[in-house]
Amino acid sequence: MRFEQISINSFRNISSAEVDVDAEDIVLTGINGQGKTNFLEAVYILCYGSSFRTSSLREAVRHGSEGFSISGIFSDSGIKSRISTTFQSNRRKIEIDGKEIRDRRELIYSFPCIVFSHDDILFIKGETENRRRFFDQMMSLYSPLFFDAHRSYRGILMQRNAAIKNGNTSILPLYSDRLSRFGLEVMRERAEAVYGFNSIFPDLFRKISGSDMEITIKYQPSWGAMDNADDISSYLEDNIQRDISMQTTSSGPHRDRFTVMADGIPFASVGSTGQIRLASILFRIAEARYFSERTGKKPVLLIDDVLLELDDERRGKVLSSLPEYSQAFYTFLPRESYFSGEKEDSLFYRAEKGNFTIGRC
Repeated sequence: MRFEQISINSFRNISSAEVDVDAEDIVLTGINGQGKTNFLEAVYILCYGSSFRTSSLREAVRHGSEGFSISGIFSDSGIKSRISTTFQSNRRKIEIDGKEIRDRRELIYSFPCIVFSHDDILFIKGETENRRRFFDQMMSLYSPLFFDAHRSYRGILMQRNAAIKNGNTSILPLYSDRLSRFGLEVMRERAEAVYGFNSIFPDLFRKISGSDMEITIKYQPSWGAMDNADDISSYLEDNIQRDISMQTTSSGPHRDRFTVMADGIPFASVGSTGQIRLASILFRIAEARYFSERTGKKPVLLIDDVLLELDDERRGKVLSSLPEYSQAFYTFLPRESYFSGEKEDSLFYRAEKGNFTIGRC
């Protein structure tokens, strides 16, 4: 799948733009604040119906406008189609060839997209919830089974927590039983994903960093080694008084821990700033590689200024480590070195005040 044209209206600082992107590599150059990241965010919204920068699409509406619209012409196996996302009156509407898409699940498997951003550093040194989110997003790209189990788990968790807060303790056994069954599936999928990730990430880090540290992900399920839904349900019921006291479900996959370890020590406490930044980039490369291994598909990559802090040699190693992709969008500052050599199937645009013109800065 490849985008051929992107049209954006009233989105952040972009008043109106229609950009030809029919190439494998699209490079946006310009000083900060000109709309490069906004363009990548618009592409991401087409792929997922949500933003990687905010949970509220209202924040992305251009000042003085009532809403925004983003559309893209894409080709898949030689067939051209049009996808659009509009946000008006606080309502999002997604359409493909005029047919409304009501469940974003339909997008995820049609438009696999992986974004590299500065906030990815939180996967390494941030709270464990950031790593939970990373692995959950990674698994949702390739596993409908995980996506459905995780969605069901979160829905039941909300109902169980509401029952606890409302004092409806008589129905908790029903919620505990359902929570344990979907939660167990989430745990199993996460354990498998971490195993697969660890088959890629350590070697990748050693190769790019030049360090001999063994960097791995340690997965610690909240429910420990329990692997039977009935046992988990009994555990939840045995600890109901604790949950009532805390006014929330105190155990389960929503409490699982993921820790980045370096030779058995938390990496965040021993890694240098440069190593941590590099590791956050390699997290995304490992994700893209694992996705391709699992599905045989090529993702769309959105690479937003994350290469800025790397020297030319390491930047070249990072770029050469990318898996095959259907299309990649990059943002660079003026006069940055882009690739180690010229790439034939590429387009370069200058970004200035929300406008995009062909050429390099």
